[in-house]
Amino acid sequence: MADLKITISINDTDQTILKNRLADINNWCQNAVTGQIDFAWNLMREEWTTKLMDDDSFTDPIPSTKNEFVTLVTSRSDYKTQAERDAEPKNKPE
Repeated sequence: MADLKITISINDTDQTILKNRLADINNWCQNAVTGQIDFAWNLMREEWTTKLMDDDSFTDPIPSTKNEFVTLVTSRSDYKTQAERDAEPKNKPE
């Protein structure tokens, strides 16, 4: 997977609004994305460490590096992205 480059456009009015609270809009956006990545990583690591430990068929060591851990998890047949989970039919009470 290639690096993802994201571009956003903020009109003049919204820039003025943001500058009322932020010294550097670009820096804030970069930090917001970095924070979300860290948050998502912590959730993924916690969720999947538990799943792997509870899976009797999984007998390999759990990787200690982020890259190896993510590769292991995302290659499993039971892994689904958020978009895939959102697309699943919801269990509705009858």
